[in-house]
Amino acid sequence: MIDIDATDRRILTVLQKEGRISNADLSERVNLSASACHRRVQRLEDEGVISQYVALLDPRKLDRPSTVFVEITLNAQSEDVLDAFEREVARIPDLLECHLTAGTADYLLKISARDTDDYARIHRRYLARLPGVAQMQSSFSLREVWKTTALPV
Repeated sequence: MIDIDATDRRILTVLQKEGRISNADLSERVNLSASACHRRVQRLEDEGVISQYVALLDPRKLDRPSTVFVEITLNAQSEDVLDAFEREVARIPDLLECHLTAGTADYLLKISARDTDDYARIHRRYLARLPGVAQMQSSFSLREVWKTTALPV
């Protein structure tokens, strides 16, 4: 853990929602001089609190409106089985997220697809070939009700 004060939290809150904000505008928003603000942002980057800046894309505009959540249960929990699965799942180009979970499934995947036919292609080409899989259950998102990428700081 690094020491994050209230000013750092204000900076992080703004940057999570407006990653392209200029340093001058950011410093004004968080009530700091431009040089002090720049130093703080640089420290947060250097210490890995800010790991990267990205552009968030609208999947509908890119013909990827379907989100599929896939629960996967493996046939064993050995280090070799977990490693082989994780190595192969990372190669799926349509994969947005993969989480090792506690509960009924071992992994939860988030897949981006154009439609059900596209998901069938992804399933045949990638998911069905993943090593160590005992069971797989897919759930299609009907509608995104709420989403954020911003962590509470």
